[in-house]
Amino acid sequence: MSNKKHHARTRAQESSNAIERMYITMRHLFNRGFYKPMGVSGETLREALLLLRPEIYGSIGEEKAELEGLLYVIERLPQGIEECTFINLTSDEGYINSHFKAIIPPKRRRNCFRIDDEQMNIEITRGRSEIYDILTHLTFMFVESHKISKRVLIDEQGTTTRDWIKLEKAVLSKGELSQTDKEIAITHTANILGRTFNELTEVYKAFALPNQPDRLLHLVYWLGKLAIEEVVNNNKRTVTFSPVLRERLGHHIHGEIWADTIKEALLKNNLLERPIHVISANMHGVMNSLFAPQALKAFAVKKNIFEVYEALSQKDNEALRNKVTKEALQRGMIYIPDASGTNIDVQIFDTAKIDFSKTDIEVGKKVNESEMPVLFVMDYAFGEQAYETIDELLKPVKVNGKKIHLNVDSISIMGKAGILEGGKGDIMIPSAHIFEGTADNYPFDNELSKSDFENQGIHVCEGSMITVLGTSLQNKEILKFFFNSTWNVIGLEMEGAHYQKAIQAASKVRGSINPNVKVRYAYYASDNPLETGSTLASGGLGTSGVKPTYLITRKILQQIFN
Repeated sequence: MSNKKHHARTRAQESSNAIERMYITMRHLFNRGFYKPMGVSGETLREALLLLRPEIYGSIGEEKAELEGLLYVIERLPQGIEECTFINLTSDEGYINSHFKAIIPPKRRRNCFRIDDEQMNIEITRGRSEIYDILTHLTFMFVESHKISKRVLIDEQGTTTRDWIKLEKAVLSKGELSQTDKEIAITHTANILGRTFNELTEVYKAFALPNQPDRLLHLVYWLGKLAIEEVVNNNKRTVTFSPVLRERLGHHIHGEIWADTIKEALLKNNLLERPIHVISANMHGVMNSLFAPQALKAFAVKKNIFEVYEALSQKDNEALRNKVTKEALQRGMIYIPDASGTNIDVQIFDTAKIDFSKTDIEVGKKVNESEMPVLFVMDYAFGEQAYETIDELLKPVKVNGKKIHLNVDSISIMGKAGILEGGKGDIMIPSAHIFEGTADNYPFDNELSKSDFENQGIHVCEGSMITVLGTSLQNKEILKFFFNSTWNVIGLEMEGAHYQKAIQAASKVRGSINPNVKVRYAYYASDNPLETGSTLASGGLGTSGVKPTYLITRKILQQIFN
């Protein structure tokens, strides 16, 4: 008889199981309509997150507070959320037309509304991925808040340490703190968080806001205060999902409005039957590639084109950006700011109106105006929203009772992603997308290849990309498994499989667009989650993202025009 081997579960398997549990639990809580993150109903989420210990959340499993992870999360949640006991996730239900002022987090475009001292409403218009994103961030924040309460509570009656009393006095004092008072408060806060004075001083400015310079102290105090309330008075924080959100989710309501608006603009400008090239990218790459050389002629004389792009990407060069935008609008660019709730703005370029002799993009032989490409540039989608928007966009248009199929020649997706064999600023060319947690895979013929980017001084790799449920769920063990296995995964992102699913359905199944539509995918690396200190929580790309972004953009344009 053969000896049966009893395999212990690997960390990768445990982590994969934890992601699946989180995914199922979040869907269950959503259907239920409410839950208490630090109560029994939130226990599965907490346990799964602590087992997973995602790279982005650093030391979530340790006693000491996690500062980089907290900064990452707080930049993606509305200001003041730490003070709220009730967090209500809603659909677009008209709050924008009320007296409530929209609060938009700096790193995630979503409307949030402070209803009163205790309640924050967050509008969900980008589908399930947005809900997973918010719930994992909230779970992390509340776990961190209970670390604070554990360190400051002395007994069950709510007596607190001297450090806490001093922090409370500093936070509740009116007016800005003097340098001396600030350093005294930081000393007590460092004790509470289990961090050094030096560590807190280094991150202090990163947390500061123009109207709240001492935000780190404010955050620690309110997170701790609400956790103490939960422990001492059982006054648990609650997350609710509005009935309208639960009813609307998954029905492409925002995507349909978005797509209809665009098709109306194409019809109005007689562009509906021209060859259309869809490009999912940022709102500056294509515009700057086409119009910066002409708009900034004098500025560009002594610089190479990538230095011009770098200057345009710097915060304080708004005047330069305005010049390029003005030039683009005069030369046939149609700008459609989003009003559907998708948060996806659109630019349409009628290339028949562009004088290519004034650009530095190589263009093939001149064709009739009716055959000149129309470039349709859409801002980045978020996770599952990629399927919703592309699926709606590629559907035929009804004009005077007649069905018109869009003449889509190509679809190009450029985005940023985590890389597994390289560093920030490198380029990834995928050959397939794989859905995380399943063996679902979408191979395709990519018009872009590694050879397109050779001799540019940038590392390029080719292989499969994994489409993840959320960046906040990644851990090293799963990524190592994908990297070292025959799946040949080179990176991870959130939209690829969703885009490809919609493109395949429209071109191969539903017959909405040309079955041989060209597809291009390329990503530049925003982080390497396998390297400590190189995750998304360690900060942005800075100018290291400029060159790969424009190399990809220019290559896409060259292929379209040739």
